Amino acid sequence: MTPSRREALIGSLSAGLAAATPTLAADDRTLAARGVLTRLFGSRAGKIVLTLEPVGARPWYAAEGHGGSLTVRGDSPIALARGAYATLRQIGAAQVSWDGDRVALPARFPKVATGRVESPFAHRAYLNTCTFGYTTPWWGWPRWQREIDWMAVHGIDMPLAMEGQEYVWRALWREMGLTETDLADYFSGPAFTPWQRMGNFEGYRAPLPAAWIDKKRDLQRLILGRMRELGMSPILPAFGGYVPKAFALKNPAAKIYRMRSGAGFHETYWLDPGDPLFAKLAARFLALFSETYGPGTYYLADSFNEMTPPIAQDGSDAGGAFNDAAAQTAKAKTAVDPALKARRLAAYGKAIHEAFAKTRPDAVWVMQGWLFGADQAFWTPDAIAAYLSEIPDDRLMVLDIGNDRYPDIWRRARAFGGKRWIYGYVHNYGASNPVYGDLGYYRADLAALTQSPDTKALAGFGLFPEGLIGNAIVYEAAYDLAWNAGGASQAAWLSAYARSRYGRTTPELDAALGKLADSAYRTRYWTPRWWDNRAGPYLFCKRPTAKIVSFEGHPGDRAELAAAVGELARLAPEFAKEPLFVADMIDAARHLVSEDIDLLLIQTVAAYRRGDVAAGDATRHKVEDLALALDALMGEQAQTLATWLDTARAYGDTPADARAYVRNAKAQVTVWGGDGNLNDYAGKAWQGLYRGFYLPRWTRFLDALRAAGTGPFDEAATVAGITAWEHAWVDRDEAFARQRPANPVASVQALLARLDRA
Repeated sequence: MTPSRREALIGSLSAGLAAATPTLAADDRTLAARGVLTRLFGSRAGKIVLTLEPVGARPWYAAEGHGGSLTVRGDSPIALARGAYATLRQIGAAQVSWDGDRVALPARFPKVATGRVESPFAHRAYLNTCTFGYTTPWWGWPRWQREIDWMAVHGIDMPLAMEGQEYVWRALWREMGLTETDLADYFSGPAFTPWQRMGNFEGYRAPLPAAWIDKKRDLQRLILGRMRELGMSPILPAFGGYVPKAFALKNPAAKIYRMRSGAGFHETYWLDPGDPLFAKLAARFLALFSETYGPGTYYLADSFNEMTPPIAQDGSDAGGAFNDAAAQTAKAKTAVDPALKARRLAAYGKAIHEAFAKTRPDAVWVMQGWLFGADQAFWTPDAIAAYLSEIPDDRLMVLDIGNDRYPDIWRRARAFGGKRWIYGYVHNYGASNPVYGDLGYYRADLAALTQSPDTKALAGFGLFPEGLIGNAIVYEAAYDLAWNAGGASQAAWLSAYARSRYGRTTPELDAALGKLADSAYRTRYWTPRWWDNRAGPYLFCKRPTAKIVSFEGHPGDRAELAAAVGELARLAPEFAKEPLFVADMIDAARHLVSEDIDLLLIQTVAAYRRGDVAAGDATRHKVEDLALALDALMGEQAQTLATWLDTARAYGDTPADARAYVRNAKAQVTVWGGDGNLNDYAGKAWQGLYRGFYLPRWTRFLDALRAAGTGPFDEAATVAGITAWEHAWVDRDEAFARQRPANPVASVQALLARLDRA
């Protein structure tokens, strides 16, 4: 049978991947897959027979259970690990998630035959540049090893690998004449390194201790060693043009643009790719990186992440401000000669590519396509085409990451002109954790994508979350779809998911999960997180404002959500010994109650503004009661404020470093930075934050609102006082301890009873 155009393309991409992967003997590659299984599932998994076979037109695996044993065949270590895990899930024997694992491998495997399972995607990608700030700044090797194992069993072969790069940047800038003082002013604190790397700011929440830089060097070596053993193709960092201010001052003759500053952050500096210094710095960074970590193939360089490219020759129009909507809007209204814009963008793209090609002719420049959706006024289809026009098709890969927020960018971009590209969703923003996702959308969207004749050089699919640990169901579902394993229907998939996650299911549990999916998991993008230009997962988690009385409501079906949570709580005695069931029930209850707190806050504000103090006090008391009860329940969640701060503290090698890390960690999940709208961007529904941060903040605000009555209310002055309190909270040495509820099921039931009385 003659292969289709898509099959031929995937076959060529797979061959390219095989050529880019370090050559290991088949036994060694099989051993790498076996290591994943035994680490995750124990010694019994070590008896699964793994057979590595030739690469096919599409990535593939096949599993068969016979005579009590299980055999998995596949064309890569990742396919073997994925095949084994998918089969264990199919027979209800295991599930691996951020919430914990369920492992119940049978003494004898049942009869099972998957047939040949193929992925329609040559690559399955994972992670976001921001993940390395929102989630991983305090991770060591044990935690990273587990995450790589998680990637392997979910069939991921192309993760971002951004750790350890400060070691290379430090060496590069030292060679370029920067002093230790210059570097101390340049590097941002550990929880803010991603935005440092992307040129959004520098020196924020410094210092970045040398010990942290050296630890991350050692860690990156282990990470890349394991990824390469498994045949993964990690995406590595590269030079995108941003230089320290000190470097710009030392090189006044260079064509360096002063990019506009964001609110509360000083300006950054971007080196024109046409300047000879650009190629020199790009080449030296790649050389130093290869010397430190070994060579790679895929290198990420984002020159304009939330920054508008300079079009004027003198750079006078450089840089829309970081996360500054007003600046972007003003810039979009500025008339630009289309021909000049096209020439400049084409020159930028060509120069960046050539800087790669001169040093590493085999290197593929990887860029995130987020900017094409986030600033569509500037990045018109013609502008995108111009930027990519001078780059050979096989030397660029675009990560089209934002299709759950900015759908059809790939169509506007005309499938990126024949360049290779990865389709995907961000899903998570700021590691914030409301219960949401859109299971039906992913299913329908990926089906349409794989059937479209217009995708040209589509090379893969991925999830690109800014942060991890939450909504595990979304990641199971999406990566199942990436391996053609979505089930005959969503209902069938949910039932199989329950069997693998909880050990068994019932018609009642299937119905409850269906209601949960139809309520919470029909939200493609959690729009309330940016309500009224304020970030945060819920109104309760946002900096207070009296404007909440105009809130248009939460997404999803609240009545259906309440019914789902009630049914889970009713079924809880049957499943109370299954930790993952308890975790999911708590998440759903927390989501429902947090939304109810929001509604009560709206009632409280409205009552105080109309002068009904008694009504305001009554609903305010309910807010306090629910918030404190919910805070106590959330001690059972995978993460709390205490666990986040404890891991930051433990990463410090000296008391001073430990204190600095804790303040970095506290700042990130609260005030974030600057004086714009970034506060609460990484807000969390966590134990410790509800009781110790969000509730005291609202208390201050409601006290002022109550005192004002129906008279004038100076909200700006009140919020200024709250902002000062927030920053003092970040700097204050305060102990937080995780406290688990003695009986989580009873706690959920008691909380729902409170909700009924609210």
